[in-house]
Amino acid sequence: MTTAQSTKIPANASSRVVPQRLQSLDTLRGFDMFWITGGGQLVHALTAASGWAWLQSVDQQLHHPEWHGFRAYDLIFPLFIFLAGVSTPFSMDSRLANGHSPTRLARKAIQRGLILVALGILYNNGFFKTEWALMRYPSVLGRIGLAGMLAQLLYIYCSTRWLIAWSVGILVGYWGFMSYFPVPGCGAGLLTIECNPASYFDQLIVPGRLHNKIHDPEGLVSTLPAIATGLLGIFAGKFLRLSPHQFTPSQKVLLLWTAGILGIGLALTWNSFFPINKNIWTSSFVLLTGGLSFLLLGLFYGVIDVLHFRSWTFFFVVIGMNSIVIYMVKKFIDFSYTAQTLFGGLLSFFSEPVQMVGAVVTYILIQWLFMWILHRNKLFLKI
Repeated sequence: MTTAQSTKIPANASSRVVPQRLQSLDTLRGFDMFWITGGGQLVHALTAASGWAWLQSVDQQLHHPEWHGFRAYDLIFPLFIFLAGVSTPFSMDSRLANGHSPTRLARKAIQRGLILVALGILYNNGFFKTEWALMRYPSVLGRIGLAGMLAQLLYIYCSTRWLIAWSVGILVGYWGFMSYFPVPGCGAGLLTIECNPASYFDQLIVPGRLHNKIHDPEGLVSTLPAIATGLLGIFAGKFLRLSPHQFTPSQKVLLLWTAGILGIGLALTWNSFFPINKNIWTSSFVLLTGGLSFLLLGLFYGVIDVLHFRSWTFFFVVIGMNSIVIYMVKKFIDFSYTAQTLFGGLLSFFSEPVQMVGAVVTYILIQWLFMWILHRNKLFLKI
Protein backbone atom coordinates (compact mmCIF):
# COMPACT_ATOMS: atom_id res chain seq x y z
CA MET A 1 0.00 0.00 0.00
CA THR A 2 1.09 3.55 -0.62
CA THR A 3 0.28 6.68 1.30
CA ALA A 4 -2.11 8.49 -0.99
CA GLN A 5 -2.16 11.67 1.06
CA SER A 6 1.52 12.49 0.54
CA THR A 7 0.72 13.97 -2.86
CA LYS A 8 -2.03 16.20 -1.49
CA ILE A 9 0.15 18.59 0.53
CA PRO A 10 1.23 21.60 -1.50
CA ALA A 11 4.98 22.09 -1.29
CA ASN A 12 4.60 25.85 -0.94
CA ALA A 13 1.62 25.84 1.43
CA SER A 14 2.49 28.70 3.78
CA SER A 15 -0.97 29.96 4.68
CA ARG A 16 -3.73 28.12 6.43
CA VAL A 17 -6.12 26.26 4.10
CA VAL A 18 -9.78 26.71 5.02
CA PRO A 19 -11.79 23.48 4.58
CA GLN A 20 -14.17 23.66 1.64
CA ARG A 21 -17.78 23.10 2.68
CA LEU A 22 -20.58 22.08 0.35
CA GLN A 23 -23.98 23.47 1.28
CA SER A 24 -25.53 20.56 -0.57
CA LEU A 25 -23.80 18.14 1.80
CA ASP A 26 -25.16 19.80 4.94
CA THR A 27 -28.60 20.09 3.35
CA LEU A 28 -28.73 16.44 2.32
CA ARG A 29 -27.54 15.34 5.76
CA GLY A 30 -30.27 17.45 7.35
CA PHE A 31 -32.85 16.06 4.92
CA ASP A 32 -31.73 12.55 5.87
CA MET A 33 -31.99 13.22 9.62
CA PHE A 34 -35.37 14.93 9.24
CA TRP A 35 -37.05 11.59 8.53
CA ILE A 36 -36.07 10.12 11.89
CA THR A 37 -36.71 13.30 13.87
CA GLY A 38 -40.33 13.77 12.92
CA GLY A 39 -40.68 13.50 9.16
CA GLY A 40 -41.75 9.88 9.26
CA GLN A 41 -44.19 10.58 12.10
CA LEU A 42 -45.66 13.44 10.10
CA VAL A 43 -46.41 11.15 7.15
CA HIS A 44 -47.92 8.56 9.52
CA ALA A 45 -50.18 11.21 11.07
CA LEU A 46 -51.22 12.65 7.70
CA THR A 47 -52.03 9.15 6.44
CA ALA A 48 -54.16 8.34 9.46
CA ALA A 49 -55.91 11.71 9.32
CA SER A 50 -56.61 11.81 5.59
CA GLY A 51 -56.96 8.19 4.50
CA TRP A 52 -55.58 9.11 1.07
CA ALA A 53 -54.53 6.05 -0.92
CA TRP A 54 -51.44 7.67 -2.47
CA LEU A 55 -50.25 8.76 0.96
CA GLN A 56 -50.70 5.22 2.28
CA SER A 57 -48.24 4.08 -0.39
CA VAL A 58 -45.74 6.67 0.82
CA ASP A 59 -46.37 5.64 4.42
CA GLN A 60 -45.54 2.01 3.62
CA GLN A 61 -42.10 3.13 2.46
CA LEU A 62 -41.43 4.55 5.94
CA HIS A 63 -41.35 1.16 7.64
CA HIS A 64 -38.54 -1.38 7.59
CA PRO A 65 -39.26 -4.76 5.95
CA GLU A 66 -39.26 -7.75 8.27
CA TRP A 67 -36.08 -9.29 6.79
CA HIS A 68 -35.17 -9.38 3.07
CA GLY A 69 -36.24 -6.50 0.84
CA PHE A 70 -35.90 -2.75 0.73
CA ARG A 71 -37.99 0.31 1.50
CA ALA A 72 -37.08 3.98 1.42
CA TYR A 73 -36.77 4.06 5.23
CA ASP A 74 -33.82 1.65 4.91
CA LEU A 75 -31.80 4.35 3.15
CA ILE A 76 -31.58 6.75 6.11
CA PHE A 77 -28.82 4.93 8.00
CA PRO A 78 -26.48 4.06 5.10
CA LEU A 79 -26.96 7.51 3.56
CA PHE A 80 -25.61 9.05 6.76
CA ILE A 81 -22.51 6.82 6.65
CA PHE A 82 -22.10 7.60 2.94
CA LEU A 83 -22.25 11.36 3.63
CA ALA A 84 -19.67 11.00 6.39
CA GLY A 85 -17.47 9.44 3.74
CA VAL A 86 -18.14 12.31 1.31
CA SER A 87 -16.98 14.85 3.88
CA THR A 88 -13.75 12.93 4.63
CA PRO A 89 -11.64 14.19 1.69
CA PHE A 90 -12.82 17.76 2.29
CA SER A 91 -11.86 17.79 5.97
CA MET A 92 -8.74 15.61 5.91
CA ASP A 93 -7.10 17.07 2.81
CA SER A 94 -7.34 20.57 4.24
CA ARG A 95 -5.76 19.40 7.51
CA LEU A 96 -2.94 17.70 5.63
CA ALA A 97 -2.40 20.92 3.68
CA ASN A 98 -2.20 22.78 7.01
CA GLY A 99 0.62 20.54 8.20
CA HIS A 100 -1.19 17.80 10.10
CA SER A 101 0.57 14.45 9.83
CA PRO A 102 -1.26 11.27 8.74
CA THR A 103 -0.56 9.84 12.20
CA ARG A 104 -2.29 12.78 13.85
CA LEU A 105 -5.30 12.37 11.56
CA ALA A 106 -5.40 8.64 12.29
CA ARG A 107 -5.45 9.29 16.05
CA LYS A 108 -8.30 11.77 15.53
CA ALA A 109 -10.26 9.24 13.45
CA ILE A 110 -9.82 6.55 16.11
CA GLN A 111 -10.80 8.97 18.87
CA ARG A 112 -13.95 10.01 17.03
CA GLY A 113 -14.89 6.41 16.32
CA LEU A 114 -14.51 5.34 19.95
CA ILE A 115 -16.45 8.37 21.22
CA LEU A 116 -19.36 7.50 18.91
CA VAL A 117 -19.27 3.90 20.17
CA ALA A 118 -19.44 5.20 23.76
CA LEU A 119 -22.30 7.58 22.90
CA GLY A 120 -24.16 4.70 21.28
CA ILE A 121 -23.83 2.59 24.42
CA LEU A 122 -25.07 5.54 26.48
CA TYR A 123 -27.99 6.05 24.08
CA ASN A 124 -29.03 2.40 24.38
CA ASN A 125 -28.56 1.93 28.10
CA GLY A 126 -28.32 5.22 29.98
CA PHE A 127 -26.02 5.70 32.96
CA PHE A 128 -25.77 2.68 35.27
CA LYS A 129 -29.35 1.62 34.60
CA THR A 130 -28.60 -2.06 34.12
CA GLU A 131 -25.91 -4.67 34.70
CA TRP A 132 -22.95 -4.86 32.32
CA ALA A 133 -23.99 -8.33 31.18
CA LEU A 134 -27.50 -7.11 30.27
CA MET A 135 -26.46 -3.99 28.34
CA ARG A 136 -26.83 -3.70 24.57
CA TYR A 137 -23.49 -2.61 23.15
CA PRO A 138 -24.17 -2.52 19.36
CA SER A 139 -25.83 0.72 18.24
CA VAL A 140 -26.48 3.03 15.31
CA LEU A 141 -23.84 5.48 16.55
CA GLY A 142 -21.45 2.59 17.17
CA ARG A 143 -21.74 1.44 13.57
CA ILE A 144 -21.27 5.00 12.30
CA GLY A 145 -18.21 5.32 14.52
CA LEU A 146 -16.54 2.02 13.62
CA ALA A 147 -17.36 2.02 9.90
CA GLY A 148 -16.42 5.68 9.53
CA MET A 149 -13.21 5.24 11.53
CA LEU A 150 -11.97 2.29 9.47
CA ALA A 151 -12.94 3.95 6.17
CA GLN A 152 -11.04 7.08 7.20
CA LEU A 153 -7.96 5.08 8.23
CA LEU A 154 -7.97 3.42 4.83
CA TYR A 155 -8.26 6.83 3.19
CA ILE A 156 -5.32 8.20 5.17
CA TYR A 157 -2.93 5.38 4.34
CA CYS A 158 -4.11 3.98 0.98
CA SER A 159 -3.92 5.14 -2.60
CA THR A 160 -7.09 5.32 -4.68
CA ARG A 161 -6.22 1.99 -6.31
CA TRP A 162 -6.00 0.32 -2.90
CA LEU A 163 -9.24 1.94 -1.76
CA ILE A 164 -10.98 0.37 -4.75
CA ALA A 165 -9.36 -2.98 -3.96
CA TRP A 166 -10.50 -2.77 -0.33
CA SER A 167 -14.07 -1.91 -1.37
CA VAL A 168 -14.32 -4.81 -3.80
CA GLY A 169 -12.60 -7.15 -1.35
CA ILE A 170 -14.96 -6.26 1.49
CA LEU A 171 -18.10 -6.73 -0.62
CA VAL A 172 -17.01 -9.94 -2.33
CA GLY A 173 -15.43 -11.33 0.84
CA TYR A 174 -18.57 -10.68 2.87
CA TRP A 175 -20.68 -12.39 0.21
CA GLY A 176 -18.38 -15.42 0.27
CA PHE A 177 -18.42 -15.58 4.06
CA MET A 178 -22.20 -15.22 4.34
CA SER A 179 -22.87 -17.70 1.53
CA TYR A 180 -20.41 -20.47 2.31
CA PHE A 181 -19.68 -20.49 6.05
CA PRO A 182 -21.54 -23.46 7.59
CA VAL A 183 -23.47 -22.26 10.63
CA PRO A 184 -23.64 -25.10 13.19
CA GLY A 185 -27.04 -26.75 13.05
CA CYS A 186 -27.98 -24.86 9.90
CA GLY A 187 -25.35 -25.46 7.26
CA ALA A 188 -24.19 -22.95 4.64
CA GLY A 189 -26.16 -20.62 2.41
CA LEU A 190 -29.13 -19.93 4.69
CA LEU A 191 -29.68 -16.24 5.32
CA THR A 192 -32.62 -16.38 7.71
CA ILE A 193 -32.66 -14.51 11.01
CA GLU A 194 -32.07 -17.81 12.83
CA CYS A 195 -29.38 -19.13 10.47
CA ASN A 196 -26.86 -16.66 9.11
CA PRO A 197 -23.13 -16.37 9.86
CA ALA A 198 -23.25 -12.71 10.96
CA SER A 199 -25.81 -13.34 13.70
CA TYR A 200 -24.10 -16.58 14.70
CA PHE A 201 -20.73 -14.89 15.28
CA ASP A 202 -22.35 -11.90 16.99
CA GLN A 203 -23.84 -14.32 19.51
CA LEU A 204 -20.33 -15.64 20.16
CA ILE A 205 -18.27 -12.45 20.32
CA VAL A 206 -20.53 -9.50 21.20
CA PRO A 207 -20.82 -8.96 24.98
CA GLY A 208 -24.11 -8.17 26.69
CA ARG A 209 -27.37 -8.75 24.87
CA LEU A 210 -28.31 -8.56 21.22
CA HIS A 211 -31.33 -6.58 20.06
CA ASN A 212 -33.61 -9.62 19.84
CA LYS A 213 -31.43 -12.24 21.55
CA ILE A 214 -30.32 -14.09 18.39
CA HIS A 215 -29.68 -11.12 16.10
CA ASP A 216 -28.73 -7.46 16.25
CA PRO A 217 -29.25 -5.18 13.22
CA GLU A 218 -26.19 -3.16 14.32
CA GLY A 219 -24.09 -6.22 15.13
CA LEU A 220 -20.30 -6.27 14.92
CA VAL A 221 -19.93 -8.64 11.95
CA SER A 222 -22.40 -6.79 9.72
CA THR A 223 -20.52 -3.57 10.47
CA LEU A 224 -17.72 -4.80 8.19
CA PRO A 225 -19.61 -4.22 4.90
CA ALA A 226 -20.67 -0.81 6.24
CA ILE A 227 -17.01 0.19 5.80
CA ALA A 228 -17.62 -0.16 2.06
CA THR A 229 -20.59 2.22 2.42
CA GLY A 230 -18.22 4.80 3.88
CA LEU A 231 -15.67 4.15 1.12
CA LEU A 232 -18.30 4.77 -1.56
CA GLY A 233 -18.90 8.16 0.04
CA ILE A 234 -15.16 8.82 0.06
CA PHE A 235 -15.00 8.12 -3.69
CA ALA A 236 -17.81 10.64 -4.20
CA GLY A 237 -16.01 13.21 -2.04
CA LYS A 238 -12.72 12.73 -3.89
CA PHE A 239 -14.55 13.18 -7.17
CA LEU A 240 -16.31 16.37 -6.07
CA ARG A 241 -12.96 17.84 -4.99
CA LEU A 242 -11.52 17.51 -8.48
CA SER A 243 -10.70 20.75 -10.25
CA PRO A 244 -13.35 22.26 -12.57
CA HIS A 245 -10.68 22.00 -15.28
CA GLN A 246 -10.92 18.21 -14.99
CA PHE A 247 -14.71 17.99 -14.72
CA THR A 248 -17.15 20.86 -14.83
CA PRO A 249 -19.84 20.98 -12.11
CA SER A 250 -22.47 19.84 -14.63
CA GLN A 251 -20.30 16.90 -15.66
CA LYS A 252 -19.88 15.97 -12.00
CA VAL A 253 -23.66 15.83 -11.58
CA LEU A 254 -24.05 13.55 -14.62
CA LEU A 255 -21.23 11.25 -13.50
CA LEU A 256 -22.63 11.02 -9.96
CA TRP A 257 -25.95 9.96 -11.46
CA THR A 258 -24.19 7.49 -13.73
CA ALA A 259 -22.42 5.95 -10.74
CA GLY A 260 -25.75 5.76 -8.94
CA ILE A 261 -27.48 3.95 -11.79
CA LEU A 262 -24.58 1.48 -12.11
CA GLY A 263 -24.67 0.79 -8.38
CA ILE A 264 -28.40 0.12 -8.43
CA GLY A 265 -28.06 -2.13 -11.48
CA LEU A 266 -25.29 -4.20 -9.86
CA ALA A 267 -27.30 -4.43 -6.64
CA LEU A 268 -30.42 -5.71 -8.37
CA THR A 269 -28.32 -8.29 -10.25
CA TRP A 270 -26.58 -9.44 -7.07
CA ASN A 271 -29.93 -9.55 -5.26
CA SER A 272 -30.83 -12.70 -7.22
CA PHE A 273 -28.35 -14.74 -5.18
CA PHE A 274 -27.36 -12.44 -2.27
CA PRO A 275 -30.61 -10.75 -1.15
CA ILE A 276 -30.82 -7.06 -0.35
CA ASN A 277 -31.09 -6.98 3.43
CA LYS A 278 -30.46 -4.10 5.84
CA ASN A 279 -30.52 -6.35 8.91
CA ILE A 280 -27.29 -8.08 7.89
CA TRP A 281 -26.08 -5.24 5.61
CA THR A 282 -25.55 -7.49 2.60
CA SER A 283 -23.21 -6.47 -0.22
CA SER A 284 -26.22 -5.98 -2.52
CA PHE A 285 -27.70 -3.66 0.12
CA VAL A 286 -24.44 -1.66 0.15
CA LEU A 287 -24.55 -1.23 -3.63
CA LEU A 288 -28.25 -0.36 -3.74
CA THR A 289 -28.05 2.24 -0.98
CA GLY A 290 -24.76 3.50 -2.36
CA GLY A 291 -26.33 3.92 -5.79
CA LEU A 292 -29.32 5.78 -4.34
CA SER A 293 -26.94 7.94 -2.28
CA PHE A 294 -25.00 8.89 -5.42
CA LEU A 295 -28.28 9.88 -7.10
CA LEU A 296 -29.38 12.01 -4.15
CA LEU A 297 -25.97 13.62 -3.79
CA GLY A 298 -25.96 14.44 -7.50
CA LEU A 299 -29.44 15.95 -7.24
CA PHE A 300 -28.69 18.10 -4.18
CA TYR A 301 -25.26 19.13 -5.50
CA GLY A 302 -26.77 20.09 -8.85
CA VAL A 303 -29.65 22.10 -7.44
CA ILE A 304 -27.75 23.81 -4.61
CA ASP A 305 -24.09 24.14 -5.60
CA VAL A 306 -24.41 24.20 -9.40
CA LEU A 307 -27.72 25.97 -10.03
CA HIS A 308 -27.50 27.89 -6.72
CA PHE A 309 -31.15 27.37 -5.68
CA ARG A 310 -30.46 27.75 -1.97
CA SER A 311 -33.29 29.72 -0.40
CA TRP A 312 -35.10 26.53 0.70
CA THR A 313 -32.09 24.83 2.31
CA PHE A 314 -31.83 26.63 5.67
CA PHE A 315 -34.36 24.41 7.44
CA PHE A 316 -32.32 21.30 6.64
CA VAL A 317 -28.88 22.92 7.08
CA VAL A 318 -29.75 23.73 10.71
CA ILE A 319 -30.39 20.02 11.28
CA GLY A 320 -27.52 18.76 9.16
CA MET A 321 -24.78 20.79 10.84
CA ASN A 322 -25.59 19.26 14.24
CA SER A 323 -26.83 15.83 13.20
CA ILE A 324 -25.35 13.86 16.11
CA VAL A 325 -26.88 16.33 18.57
CA ILE A 326 -30.39 16.01 17.12
CA TYR A 327 -30.09 12.24 17.23
CA MET A 328 -28.85 12.14 20.84
CA VAL A 329 -30.80 14.99 22.43
CA LYS A 330 -34.25 13.50 21.92
CA LYS A 331 -33.17 10.76 24.33
CA PHE A 332 -32.66 13.32 27.09
CA ILE A 333 -35.14 16.13 26.30
CA ASP A 334 -38.87 15.45 26.05
CA PHE A 335 -39.78 17.62 23.06
CA SER A 336 -43.25 16.04 22.94
CA TYR A 337 -44.01 17.30 26.44
CA THR A 338 -42.81 20.80 25.56
CA ALA A 339 -44.87 20.86 22.36
CA GLN A 340 -47.97 19.62 24.18
CA THR A 341 -47.51 22.19 26.96
CA LEU A 342 -47.13 25.10 24.53
CA PHE A 343 -49.59 24.11 21.82
CA GLY A 344 -51.84 21.39 23.24
CA GLY A 345 -54.45 23.84 24.50
CA LEU A 346 -54.70 25.59 21.15
CA LEU A 347 -54.91 22.30 19.23
CA SER A 348 -57.75 21.08 21.46
CA PHE A 349 -60.09 23.51 19.66
CA PHE A 350 -59.66 21.60 16.40
CA SER A 351 -60.90 18.24 15.15
CA GLU A 352 -59.09 15.03 16.08
CA PRO A 353 -57.34 14.63 12.69
CA VAL A 354 -56.02 18.20 12.94
CA GLN A 355 -54.84 17.52 16.49
CA MET A 356 -52.96 14.42 15.32
CA VAL A 357 -51.11 16.28 12.59
CA GLY A 358 -50.67 19.41 14.69
CA ALA A 359 -49.04 17.45 17.50
CA VAL A 360 -46.36 16.18 15.13
CA VAL A 361 -45.84 19.55 13.44
CA THR A 362 -45.34 21.31 16.78
CA TYR A 363 -43.01 18.50 17.93
CA ILE A 364 -40.87 19.05 14.83
CA LEU A 365 -41.01 22.83 15.33
CA ILE A 366 -39.78 22.64 18.93
CA GLN A 367 -36.89 20.38 17.94
CA TRP A 368 -35.95 22.65 15.07
CA LEU A 369 -36.05 25.79 17.22
CA PHE A 370 -33.71 24.09 19.68
CA MET A 371 -31.31 23.29 16.82
CA TRP A 372 -31.69 26.82 15.42
CA ILE A 373 -30.61 28.32 18.77
CA LEU A 374 -27.49 26.14 18.68
CA HIS A 375 -26.87 27.10 15.06
CA ARG A 376 -27.34 30.82 15.65
CA ASN A 377 -24.87 30.72 18.53
CA LYS A 378 -22.43 28.62 16.48
CA LEU A 379 -22.62 25.73 18.96
CA PHE A 380 -21.70 22.62 16.99
CA LEU A 381 -20.76 19.23 18.39
CA LYS A 382 -17.37 18.36 16.93
CA ILE A 383 -16.13 14.88 17.76
